[in-house]
Amino acid sequence: MGMRVGVIGLGSMGMGAALSLLRAGHDVTGCDMREAARAEFAAAGGAVAASTAELPQGLEALVVLVVNAAQTETALFGADGALDRLVPGAVIVSSATMGPDAARALAARAAERQFLYLDAPVSGGAVKARAGEMTVMASGSAAAFAAAEPVLGAVAAKVWNLGEEPGIGATVKVVHQLLAGVHIAVAAEALALGIRAGADPRQLYEVVTSAAGNSWMFENRMARVLDGDDAPRSAVDIFVKDLGLVADMARGLDFPVPLASQAQQLFTAARAIGQGGKDDGFVIRVWQAMTGIKLPGD
Repeated sequence: MGMRVGVIGLGSMGMGAALSLLRAGHDVTGCDMREAARAEFAAAGGAVAASTAELPQGLEALVVLVVNAAQTETALFGADGALDRLVPGAVIVSSATMGPDAARALAARAAERQFLYLDAPVSGGAVKARAGEMTVMASGSAAAFAAAEPVLGAVAAKVWNLGEEPGIGATVKVVHQLLAGVHIAVAAEALALGIRAGADPRQLYEVVTSAAGNSWMFENRMARVLDGDDAPRSAVDIFVKDLGLVADMARGLDFPVPLASQAQQLFTAARAIGQGGKDDGFVIRVWQAMTGIKLPGD
């Protein structure tokens, strides 16, 4: 029997999660301020809310897939916060990327209200989210995992149980984002260098993706660059934020992260030239701006 689930945030990942929950037979209300997102989910058969104040009462689980810790805090504890719509003992699946200290603080506040809390950031991109095949990096109590199992089973191909303490999931996601951001930045640098040196960009792409230098990020993101498809699945601005989380966590540990710091500067430069809302692979436009190279999709 399905659960009554609220999903706050119908972006690229949240929409996929909400649709996957709907397909699995849950009673799902998707919450997003954007009319287009609500219309898409309503067309698929889901209930919609324009704000947390419009969520129905009696929710047994709440999935929060917003941008950051501040938005998560507002969604849960702000004016008309969603916690007032949950049944006693309901589970919160908190999936925004945030630092571990923020995850621990939010979990503690939820526990004070007698709600279960799963620190559960996700990865996989929009395609896997819509297929119900995300990777979930979760930590929380055994009770929270048990309560969230029907939700996790609908949205994820792999759920990592990383321990009982909130903050571990967030830590692993921040480390993951270090790799993801650096891989995207260096993929863009490599393709830009090849273009500047006169290599055919599509042949270069085919060579790299068949050889040892390939990465998932090169293969995925540079394909979109070659097609000129800069519609954001994950935007440049996301990595300005997430690599900032890497820097914050590392600073608290007196741990140097020079590659992540350089990558963050490149994403920041992309935002400075007006590319913050574009797909993150278009950090390559920093090199275009500096060297005048012509990108294949331009």
